Amino acid sequence: MPLERLQKVLAASGVASRRASEVLIANGRVTVDGKPARLGMQVDPEKAIVAVDGRVIGAPSAPEYLLLHKPAGVTSTVRDRHASKTVLDMIPTALLPEGGRLYPVGRLDQDSEGLLVLTNDGAWADRVLHPRHGIEREYAIGLRASLTGEQVAAVQAGIPLDEGLATLTGLRPTTEIETRRLAALIAPPPGELVWYRAILAQGWKRQLRRMFGAVGAPIERLVRVRIGPVRLDDLPSGRARRLRAPEVRGLGAGAGTSRAGARAGTGTGTKLGTKPGARAGSSSGSPENGR
Repeated sequence: MPLERLQKVLAASGVASRRASEVLIANGRVTVDGKPARLGMQVDPEKAIVAVDGRVIGAPSAPEYLLLHKPAGVTSTVRDRHASKTVLDMIPTALLPEGGRLYPVGRLDQDSEGLLVLTNDGAWADRVLHPRHGIEREYAIGLRASLTGEQVAAVQAGIPLDEGLATLTGLRPTTEIETRRLAALIAPPPGELVWYRAILAQGWKRQLRRMFGAVGAPIERLVRVRIGPVRLDDLPSGRARRLRAPEVRGLGAGAGTSRAGARAGTGTGTKLGTKPGARAGSSSGSPENGR
């Protein structure tokens, strides 16, 4: 069998994505035929004995693609000796692939919640994460008070961070129906918060929290509700499901740009800073927008 790069073999076996596998190799956690692996080496996947942390990896598992509604307080890593619970602890045994190898595609901060995709398909994960696709992430943001016009203008203009200028693709108040639906899914209940929807194409660490904190509007609850074409919909906190075939294809192809989000980013629709986002518990018979 032709030789393959070690990180590709690790990814195909469901250990981690190719990039994460490179980190494992660099940290000395991978061996080939009992000897420490090195970056860039090639192996015969049918003959080489490859181990991670002393555990020999088997043949590639069938690809699995899952969606988890991650609760706050759960770490996005699959192994953390300091965490009481990781995302793998949330996945039902019936959904785990052979060998139980899954890893998250991207991350959610421990104190953030919502949609998290997990897979054992390293090549697919790399396509989803590649910056050239600019796959959008949409978030529900719970604040203690409505944004002022000045705060809205500052966030929409972009916030300078260490990585560069942090920008949003879209920002709008939530509708009351959206807020009620979200409040029914997340745990614990959100209480009296003002909710907005923000769309990101960038993916910097704690980006939204840093942006809103910079304008004096600290985020109380942060819920990811969409990645590309995949939506949280009615999945309750702590529950998981398999991705549907069109969702797998769409994410892998970089699909899911929201025209509604692009309009919000250019100032059309509800004018921000003059009408507050809907509070949890409010009632209205108005139709839900942008869904």
